Amino acid sequence: MVLEIVIALALVCAIVPAVLFVVNLRRYTAPRFGKSDDVPVAVLIPARDEERGIKACLESVLASREVHLEVWVLDDDSVDRTSDVVMEVMATDTRVHLLRTDMLPRGWNGKQHACWQLALSATASEVMVFLDADVRLDEWALARCVAAMRGKNVSLLTGFPRQVTVGVMEWMLLPLIHFVLLGFLPMGKMRKGTDPKYAAGCGQFLMVDRGAYFTSGGHKAIRETRHDGLRLPKLLREHGYRTDLVDLTNLASVRMYESAGAVWSGLAKNATEGMAAPARIVPFTLLLLLGQVLPVVLVLLSVVLTVELVMKKGDLGTQLGVSDPFIAMLLVMVSLLALVASYLPRWLAVWKYKQPLKSAWWHPVGVGLLLVVQWYALARQVVGRPVGWRTRRYSTSTGGQV
Repeated sequence: MVLEIVIALALVCAIVPAVLFVVNLRRYTAPRFGKSDDVPVAVLIPARDEERGIKACLESVLASREVHLEVWVLDDDSVDRTSDVVMEVMATDTRVHLLRTDMLPRGWNGKQHACWQLALSATASEVMVFLDADVRLDEWALARCVAAMRGKNVSLLTGFPRQVTVGVMEWMLLPLIHFVLLGFLPMGKMRKGTDPKYAAGCGQFLMVDRGAYFTSGGHKAIRETRHDGLRLPKLLREHGYRTDLVDLTNLASVRMYESAGAVWSGLAKNATEGMAAPARIVPFTLLLLLGQVLPVVLVLLSVVLTVELVMKKGDLGTQLGVSDPFIAMLLVMVSLLALVASYLPRWLAVWKYKQPLKSAWWHPVGVGLLLVVQWYALARQVVGRPVGWRTRRYSTSTGGQV
């Protein structure tokens, strides 16, 4: 009886996110071509030790079409040649501006402080785009997102670029972003109002109306967070502003991390503000274990059980409380259905979001690794161990630098 219950729960936990994922495929779409009216857009790039990639980022932004562009880069106390590279680009394009800071105020997260300083400086544009330095934009990305923001009548528009993955930890874990987003966020409800509990976003690309940003408090109001991709949309929704998500797969790309250690640290540093929050981690763990990890185990177990019963070897059946071969075969079928449901979103994501196929096939292992990262992050918060990122250390309780 226990096995039947576990398989039934696995089926439910696999089907629910699979169905929501399929429904959200029609809602999470790329911004279409539309009238951007050459609107003034300020692209704001916080940069700390970005010497290797900042030029490529700037070149992609400066190639943008049908927007009146200004670009601001803040060198956040870099120890490499970030400022020198930006100044080289400035010498060839007057739309680029450079700011520098060498002191992080107490209680601030480094990125949020940099974004706030950038927003204060870019006074000429009604639309601001907070862009990570490792993102590369298509020439139509900004114009299409401006048109989408106006067409949808939202104050913040965000989306996930195509994730470039090379190492094992990269392709194993990073493609899960789309699975978690589309499998657990009811986008229909998100778009019907401004309820903060439906807030979602990506800190790599955040387009926001300047007036709404400052009225809600902007990055200053979330100065301690390590996850502005979630907290900034939530902040605006708390102030009654609408936010939305668009698919940037064909309009932007990013390689978030370049080593296994960076993947682990990067995902763990934000975890306790998302899935690993104390109120969320237990239900999320149960949902993911039952619906995404266990189905493959249950298929193997039920197949072995069926073979033993057909061969009239009832040892395993006695232990599991199943004695009828027909019931065992039914359990095989239900387990297979749960397995297919768990894989379906990942196969669709391979096609829709240009994800590596090997990542989809290793889905149960990837989900298991993701859960390990989440519990590690929560345990670190419980014991008060600081979070390290870009040579800075932040308190897990206050979020500020220590």
